Amino acid sequence: MEKNHYVAIMAGGIGSRFWPMSRTSYPKQFLDILNTGKTLIQSTYDRFARFIPVENIYVVTSAEYESIVEKQLPALPKKNILCEPSRKNTAPCIAYIAWKLNQINPNGALICAPADHLILDEMSFNKACLEAMDFVTKHKALVTLGIKPSSPNTGYGYIQFDQQPVSDNVYKVKTFTEKPNLEIARSFVQSGEFLWNSGIFLWQVRNLVKAFQNHLPEMAEVFELEKEKFNTSQENEAVGRIYPQCTNISIDYGIMEKADNVYIIPSSFGWSDLGTWNSAYDNMEKDYLENAVSGNQVMVIDAGKCMVHVPDNKLVLLQGLEDFIIVDTADVLLICKKDREQEIKEYVAEVKRNKGEKFL
Repeated sequence: MEKNHYVAIMAGGIGSRFWPMSRTSYPKQFLDILNTGKTLIQSTYDRFARFIPVENIYVVTSAEYESIVEKQLPALPKKNILCEPSRKNTAPCIAYIAWKLNQINPNGALICAPADHLILDEMSFNKACLEAMDFVTKHKALVTLGIKPSSPNTGYGYIQFDQQPVSDNVYKVKTFTEKPNLEIARSFVQSGEFLWNSGIFLWQVRNLVKAFQNHLPEMAEVFELEKEKFNTSQENEAVGRIYPQCTNISIDYGIMEKADNVYIIPSSFGWSDLGTWNSAYDNMEKDYLENAVSGNQVMVIDAGKCMVHVPDNKLVLLQGLEDFIIVDTADVLLICKKDREQEIKEYVAEVKRNKGEKFL
């Protein structure tokens, strides 16, 4: 394994579109959503541990999830769990690991990846990551892995790229488009010039720091003032001072859409961002009526194409429903049409307004 290769697994989100399974106190990255025997973060960690040294794997998460990460990833060094004092989107999260590693190894090649993605073809994924890490080590480049679209999905961002490669399977990025409508998504897919934005980014540490200095200078300045505290006993206190001064902004908006040295590697490795119950449905085994069922005591009578996630010890009899999401927990039952799943976030906000935070 290459000692200059690092990964930061981003695990601070609350996964509200997977409510009511995903809760603020125990979000989806720590759940076995697909009924595989591993939680999403465990699968992500195992995937990277095959080609990144364990001591170079970091998890950036909310301070309230530190003990969950420790429990679920016992092989991860405790000092590699970086705790954010508040949720400020992906730019501050990535700045944190960038400044920390810049003090240790500015020449290191870093992958930043969410904790909750599904990747079915791990060999192809590993190959794409290693190609990208080699490229960013040799060029002043910010690289993202783009997914060849299989449908005009309106839940993903799209990246347009030049058709002439600058290197073997590496292309210059032209534009970013966030979650287009169906008509635009169709035109993107038909053109052959667009890929889905996987949200998996790679860069050399020193060039990532420069990108922050160029495109998010105020954030960079705050981290720079505290840089001597990183990798010391004063790091947590320093991060506690830094975060309140950071803008809540994604790395996509803050840097990737502004920079002129952004490249993409078209990839196909069975990827899903597992952002919604429908994406879980798509990736689970189905019965002969096309129901995806997680739960040992579920009886289905004349019901089809449903996503069912219920406790193993509860008998659930399902009759007459088609294309529904049914999720049962100890204190919440959700029954929702599959084609309305994008509204679950709004339902969660409505629950908060009407019932407080008890059920969140």
